[in-house]
Formats: sequence, C-alpha cells, structure tokens
Amino acid sequence: MAASNPLREALTSGRFCYVVELVASAMTREARVLEAASQLAQMPEVVAGSITSYAGGAMGRDPIRVGTAVRARGLAPNIHLTCVNRDRSNARSALEDLHALGIENVFALSGDYPKSAAAGGPEPTFDLDSVQLVTLINEMRQAGMPFWIAVAVSPFKYTEADCAYQYLKLEKKIAAGADYAITQLGFDARKFRELKRYLGERNLRIPVLGSAYVLAAKPAERMAKGEPPGCWVSPELLARCKEEAQVADKGLAARLERTARIVAILRGLGYAGAYLGGDHRADHVRWIIRRSEALSPKWEECAEEMTYAPKGGFCLYESPVRPPKKRGFIPRFLDIMARLFPVYKEGALRSALTAIFRMISRSPAASRGLERVEFAMKSPMFGCQACGNCVLGMMEYVCPQSCPKGMRNGPCGGSLTVNGRCEVVDKPCIWIAVYDRAKTASRVDELKLYIPPPNRSLKGTSSWMNYFLKRDTHPESHKPSSAPKAAASSENQSQDAADIVHSGK
Repeated sequence: MAASNPLREALTSGRFCYVVELVASAMTREARVLEAASQLAQMPEVVAGSITSYAGGAMGRDPIRVGTAVRARGLAPNIHLTCVNRDRSNARSALEDLHALGIENVFALSGDYPKSAAAGGPEPTFDLDSVQLVTLINEMRQAGMPFWIAVAVSPFKYTEADCAYQYLKLEKKIAAGADYAITQLGFDARKFRELKRYLGERNLRIPVLGSAYVLAAKPAERMAKGEPPGCWVSPELLARCKEEAQVADKGLAARLERTARIVAILRGLGYAGAYLGGDHRADHVRWIIRRSEALSPKWEECAEEMTYAPKGGFCLYESPVRPPKKRGFIPRFLDIMARLFPVYKEGALRSALTAIFRMISRSPAASRGLERVEFAMKSPMFGCQACGNCVLGMMEYVCPQSCPKGMRNGPCGGSLTVNGRCEVVDKPCIWIAVYDRAKTASRVDELKLYIPPPNRSLKGTSSWMNYFLKRDTHPESHKPSSAPKAAASSENQSQDAADIVHSGK
C-alpha cells in the first residue's frame, strides 16, 4: 500500500487544494521556514509545502534537507529539483535519496541561470533540460520509486512563439510522465483561461495548480524589471502596488485581497488548486482561503478586473493571425537537400554512407580530420560547439548549444515575458527562430518530438560519423516511455498551436 501523500490524494480525488511555496534561500532563517511549515500543517486545505532550489538564480539551502525537516513538522514536502549544475548521475543520486527518505513529490525544473555566473563566475552546466529530467524521473518510477511529478508552464508569455512553445513543451512534459502542472506567476485572467482551454481542446487530463502570488511593492519593482527570470509585473500593477504601500498596513490588506481574487478565478476556471507564493504566514494563508471561498460566486467579475498584461500582447485565441516569416536561404537549402538525399531513411544511400564513415572511424587521424571539416562548415553557420550529437534537423537548423542553458526540448520559462528575449544574454531566445521557421514550413506539430540528452563523451567528435554509426543519442532511438494523458479519441479532435494561430481562433 502506498504511503500517504496528501498532495497526490487531493489531486487524484479532484479536491481543490493549496500548495504553499517555502523559499529555502540563504537569506531566510531556516527556523522561520520550519515554524511556518508547522502552522501550515494544521490546515487541511494545505496539502504540501513546496521547497525551492536556486530560486531566482541564487544558491539556497539544500531543499532535500529542508524538505525532510518540513515533513517532520507534519507538512508534506514538494521538492524542487533543478537541472542547474546537475548531471544525470547527480540527478539520479538525488532521486534515490528522496526515495530512501520516503519523499514522493518532485517538482522538475530547468532552473534559473545562476547569478554568480552572470557576475563573472564559472559557467554552470545544464546536462539535462526539464523534459529530459521528467523522463529520467519517470524511468525511475517505473523501476519502483513512486514519485509524483510536477512540471512548470507559463501561460504568461506575450509573443506568439514564446506562448505557443510553452504549451508545446508542456505537451512534451505530459508525454514524458508529468502528473500535474504548476503555472508561473502572472496577473492576467485571460491567460489562466487560455491554458485551460488549450488543455481541454486536446483532452489532456492533467491537474493544474495556478500560481497566486502575494505581491508587495518591492517584489513588484523587481518583477517589473524581469527579476526573477520569467516573472513580470505591468506598469499599471506596479503603480497600484506602490500606491497600496502608502497606507498604514503597507498594503497588506490589498495584496491579500488581490491574491484571494486570483484564487477565486482559479476555482471558477476549474483549476485543481492554487500554488501560493510570496507569503507563507499561516494566518495570511488562512485568510486568503476563506476570502476566496466567499468570492467564488463572483469569480467572473474578478476575472474581468484581473487583466494586467502588456498592451498588444499575444493571446492564443484572441490575437490576429500573424503571417509566417520568410525563411532564410540556409534552412530552405538544407530542406531541399534533405528531400533529395533522405539519409534518415534506411536504404542504399544510408548503407553506403554508413560504410564510408565506418572505414573513416578506423583511422584516428581521418576521424579528427572529418571533425575539423564538419566544425569548419557548421560553426560559422550555426554556432556549432562540436557536441558530437547534432540535432539541427530536429530544431529547424538552430543549434541548441547556442542557448546558454543548452535546452533541447523547448525554451525555459525565464525569457522576458513581453518580448521573448533570453534571460542570460541580450538577444532573442533561440526558440523563437525555431518556432518561426517551423510555422513557415507548416511543421509546428513536429516540434513536439522528444530530443534526448546528448552523449557528452562524444564532444569534439564528428556528429556525422556518430549519427551513421549510431553512437549518439537521437530522437528516433530514444522515446519517453509514458504516453500522453489524453483520451484515445482526442487525436481526431485536437489541433496543434499552428492550427489555432492560422485559424485565428
């Protein structure tokens, strides 16, 4: 019989529930976090405390240790497991530790780019992305470790590519084995509604917790600048928060009321629960819960008022159709070559090339020469870094190594909400180009293909040779073992993101 897990039990039973974020930062006294956990444990509506890791890109306390202490206070922990500076072996070890401790809830995240690296420190490693991490956790679950997997999604993206890709990536996470999703924070009811509609149209039966953040003036100022990554506050909401802070209670009553209204909206839209952040005081959480229940009959009125979004921002079902961008010469040329020489298909051409590369592989000098020729061609065109596991053909000829986090299955949630620019370097997120090219070529649906993590031992070798000799990790040879959580009939009913955009729905 499985051990009691209030979070899993609430979500599987359909009972609206609350998860409260406990920020285990280096600046927060651990005793304070644990005292909050003790008080929250007395509230039956609160089914878990979510223990952060690398929140905002800053090193914090060990979430597994803090989570174990939180559980000892009577509150089920939900451990944030990020990909920051964690290779596959380290991730597996952390999951084995969680299993040994009897902790079931895991929140699989790419993680924010470390502030220390942005300040000139050593570059971090991202051996996995969040989809690959979910795949790993699911594989360990099938081996007998009963994890309950949460994933993140941000509907609060206001460029077409960024918005569509958040949903495409969520579908990948569901296919990889995710049990439920948690939204990033936002203050736009239209986007909460948009996410539910997207999942409903595809019959993706996955519970979603909506983020309800208790927003004070100082955090609002940081978020207005895009800090932490992926969070954004509109100028109008920032001005309101500053105005609220001028009263005697420093805006406490106003921000609790706003949070309660968000929770009421989530209830009305059919979300599975609320993910409360920004305030973990039990008396404040209790007030939010009771007030949201009182506001529930008026949730639609609350939704009409909760529309803090950038002017002209993209909404999947409301924005006008944007015509596809013209593709550049290189992707068009490579598409033509792929059709003329379909080396991905078994046949005489592939057999001949395999024989040639096998012969080259027998000579170290020839192998090095081949790698140098390949790098000389691909580096100026694609920013190639000789990873030895090329997936350009699956990413519309955009190299994943040009992403500071090396993401291979879609963007992280850290891009700037308004314009889709990278959280690390001042340039557009690489996935905007991937999406735009796929849309122009009418193959957005193909972006749902799972791309496994690269074989790092092949760095500095020829990816051409590795592909034909089947040394690398490639999508066709590695698929997630879990199927999407959708009814069998949904295949004929659903549309991909490009269909919606093209139809103007």
